[in-house]
Amino acid sequence: MRSGSPTGKILGSAPVPVTGSWDTFQDIDVPLRGAPKKATELFLVFKGGDGALYDVDDFELSNSPVDKTAKRVLVFSKTGGFRHDSIPEGVAALKELGKGSNITVDSTEEAGQFTTSNLARYDAVVFLSTTGDILNADQKKAFENFVSTGGGYMGVHAAADTEYDWEFYGGLVGAYFSSHPEIQPATVRVENHDHPATAHLDEAWDRTDEWYNYRTNPRDKAQVLATLDETTYKGGTMKGDHPIAWCQTYQGGRSFYTGLGHTKESYAEPEFRAHLLGGLRYAAGQVKANCKPDTGYRSIFNGKTLEGWKQAGPGKFDVVDGELRSEGGMGLLTYQAKELKSYSLTLDWKMTGDDNSGVFVGFPESDDPWSAVDNGYEVQIDATDTADRTTGAIYTFKSADLKARDRVLRPPGQWNSYEIKVKGERLQVFLNGAKINDFTNTDPARSLKDGYIGLQNHGPDDHVSFRNIQLKELPST
Repeated sequence: MRSGSPTGKILGSAPVPVTGSWDTFQDIDVPLRGAPKKATELFLVFKGGDGALYDVDDFELSNSPVDKTAKRVLVFSKTGGFRHDSIPEGVAALKELGKGSNITVDSTEEAGQFTTSNLARYDAVVFLSTTGDILNADQKKAFENFVSTGGGYMGVHAAADTEYDWEFYGGLVGAYFSSHPEIQPATVRVENHDHPATAHLDEAWDRTDEWYNYRTNPRDKAQVLATLDETTYKGGTMKGDHPIAWCQTYQGGRSFYTGLGHTKESYAEPEFRAHLLGGLRYAAGQVKANCKPDTGYRSIFNGKTLEGWKQAGPGKFDVVDGELRSEGGMGLLTYQAKELKSYSLTLDWKMTGDDNSGVFVGFPESDDPWSAVDNGYEVQIDATDTADRTTGAIYTFKSADLKARDRVLRPPGQWNSYEIKVKGERLQVFLNGAKINDFTNTDPARSLKDGYIGLQNHGPDDHVSFRNIQLKELPST
């Protein structure tokens, strides 16, 4: 936009995006600066390379000042593989949501819009159920520059089924798609209620969708906002730690991903629309959120189901009033989601009388509970036995400090708390805050440097309960 003549003072400029068709129009805002106070002629001046065809449909001048709080987002829905029939509903929903939140939403399936100058117009780019390879090398470079200079990214559903050979994108989306079962109801469990995408949700969110499994778990590099409870549907393959929505800061930019949104019906659901809007506002930089990976304690028992846990051997654990209660045996309930290295495990336990149980650590994955006995170590729970077989002992290997233990041990019928800390080959046990055992492994066959954790259901006459089971992973030695 020039004043006075086609070569006069430039009042403002903007790139003309490649819309993909002569009849596909897109609004372009051009802020004007230094406009003369007197009446003057205005000239729209265009330039481009060979074949740069464009069509100006209409334009209008506004005396409204530029709204510095307004955001602009580009929704990109090109597909190089499977195409979701919910894409039009998704585009419409994002435009409606943006309109009510001072976010202008443009949409395109034209990869030619991925240029440095055009992307600079936007605060975020949404990959809406994109699939396959959709950008060339120059377009990828422009998008990488956009993110590294503070741009936002939002991935919806099949955005994880996109650009498998582009390392930058794999890090940005957080995890690639692996497989999915049939569309069915499931329970989403919200881990973080502080993020705008999940602040409105209850702890349990029951809905129907196509539930993705992922090739990797993003928990180590992203803030997990919500997970899938694999006990509530068929076809989950992530062993009970199944993130389905997460966010992160990535190479200078913001990233939000949700695995929800396969069906057309999703985009009419109020709770899902609010979930999308929260992600959109974060990605666009309209609101802030803590998206650093959670390095503190996290709950690994949800108090509702056995999500993340697997029973081996006879007997079982029942979930009652937010507790795990042993029944029968001898069996082992293993936290199967991850093999652990260095960590701190905290939990509450309670015996009803002279009962027997224990917490096993450092054993290999197995469907045989005796594998944990033969290859790992048991932190014992038992009111009456020899010193190396009672509460706080490393069973048959090292007695607890009995004086320290007895000062803090609460009797059967009351809750006690363990912290079990494993670093390298060192195993420390704390009872109700007091250190009662410090053991170092020297047997390579029982190495504590990696292994699983599990809870023992000892036998039909032993009744022990567990609750508040939390895990904190520590730097490996």
